[in-house]
Amino acid sequence: MKQRQLEMLLQKIPKPITPIPHLEQYITPAPIAADVIFTAYQWGDIQDKIVVDLGCGTGRLAVGAYLMGAKKVQGFDVDPQVIKEALENARKNNYSIDFKVQDINTVQTTCDTVLMNPPFGAQKANLHADRKFIEKGFEISSVIYSFHLKKTIPFFEKMITALNGVITLQKDYEFPIKWMFDFHYKEVVLYKVTLLRITTNR
Repeated sequence: MKQRQLEMLLQKIPKPITPIPHLEQYITPAPIAADVIFTAYQWGDIQDKIVVDLGCGTGRLAVGAYLMGAKKVQGFDVDPQVIKEALENARKNNYSIDFKVQDINTVQTTCDTVLMNPPFGAQKANLHADRKFIEKGFEISSVIYSFHLKKTIPFFEKMITALNGVITLQKDYEFPIKWMFDFHYKEVVLYKVTLLRITTNR
């Protein structure tokens, strides 16, 4: 499958019907999701691997991993509604993906690769949520792909070093977040984000 084909398939995955503001449920744009999946595939982190999508939402990264030949894919999210939507989409398309309602702190599994677009921790009710996702990634996986605001990367470089991890790739994107909630005052805001590939030495 070519990257453009994957992007078109990921574009069909529905956005959350009733997004929850403090969970920062901003779906990964299909072009970026496809690029991340292809990057991970080229690094040998997808095909025939066990892949987990933490904070999976409706499952865009999880589906991408499945379509690119992952041996097993699991998706976890604390929001029952988005898991319901992810399961409905998986059943409709015959995607064999295990989606579960679960808080990030209680996930207990092991995998080869974690893919995640965690909350940026910008909302007061969700401060530092992105750190919890990184910590969980270190617990369960040997490789992590994770998005973070570009301005926070120096902090994460220090955090990852302290956890005995190594950043093997940094890739920058402009991440468009469209108007979703009443407190948004622009139709689209572009955020500078950086994808990190991290080896955890697990």
